[in-house]
Amino acid sequence: MSGIYIHIPFCHKACLYCDFHFSTNLKNKKKLVDAICKEISCRKSYLENDTIKSIYFGGGTPSLLSLSELEQILSIVHANFIVDKKAELTFELNPEDAELNYLKGIKRLGINRLSVGLQSFNDEELKWMNRAHDVQQNFDCIKIAQQGGFDNISIDLIYGSKFQTPDTWNKALQTAFGLNVQHISSYNLTVENRTQLNHLIKEKKEKEVDSEISSQLFDILMEETARNGCTQYEISNFCNPGYMAIHNSNYWRGLSYLGIGPSAHSYNGVSRRFNVRSNTQYIQAIENNKPFYEEEILTANDKYNEYILTRLRTQWGCDIKEIKTFFGEKYAAYFLNQLEAYKQKNLIDIKQNTVTLSKQGKHFADGIASDLFYTK
Repeated sequence: MSGIYIHIPFCHKACLYCDFHFSTNLKNKKKLVDAICKEISCRKSYLENDTIKSIYFGGGTPSLLSLSELEQILSIVHANFIVDKKAELTFELNPEDAELNYLKGIKRLGINRLSVGLQSFNDEELKWMNRAHDVQQNFDCIKIAQQGGFDNISIDLIYGSKFQTPDTWNKALQTAFGLNVQHISSYNLTVENRTQLNHLIKEKKEKEVDSEISSQLFDILMEETARNGCTQYEISNFCNPGYMAIHNSNYWRGLSYLGIGPSAHSYNGVSRRFNVRSNTQYIQAIENNKPFYEEEILTANDKYNEYILTRLRTQWGCDIKEIKTFFGEKYAAYFLNQLEAYKQKNLIDIKQNTVTLSKQGKHFADGIASDLFYTK
């Protein structure tokens, strides 16, 4: 069971906080789509004929693709891979691109799940983020998507900006629940190096993100989603029963995936591949049959650390028996020894040989995982 991620590296404009690879210049869009199709054909053996259970169009902004371009890409995927008839096909959509005929068109092409980048229900905050839509377009987008026949919709929300208080965040969440969507992905605002936000903070034109406020907002997020019947199956992901994201869940479960497009990553349990982070270099390399990626062969430590990093963030947690089976007694003993400090602080739960983060422990997920890494 494998997945395919397809990166569409174009956007209307650059968001204040975004560190993903994209271009606002669409001049080479046709060449880029052709290169993506060629890469798909070239890499059909990467997943060793495994059945594809999920396809994810991310970005960037996939909704900048025309229907004919999307059909071109999907046709190549189906020509080169065995795609399960019930596969999850997710498409990231920005609210400003929601148009009924377009959404009906992508549904006809097989897209059955939408991930919509709402981000906020505050017009002033959206403007500060440099988003290309407003709050009314958020509401219109979800309504149009539902009219277009989509009944598996995820929305993205960001918390931790200077515009938010516990009260306004709670109100935003109630607004989100009122949209009757099936899934929420909610992320703490982080300051990445290659972003305008980071530049403004260095120039003292913006303040650092307040970690104490962010912690309060995360608690509210966990409490209110639970109150509304959602399962927190990963630190930042919440869903109604039966609506877990198959594609992302498979990332966290350590299953293989093929990443297509500039800056996309691939993983097959043995190695990782990192495609070049440049549209021009990617297109030229593909057109001239030149290398377009770097490869990292995973060591035993890498595989163990990857397992800890991804699984600890989820409701499935880290299985002590699996660690012994997959990585050996040395890693299992190290893992158990490193856990002791967190057991004393009630930051982890251990049930039936499975280690998960407690509610309080979820605030420190990255730090706990780092301490569990094997670096000897």
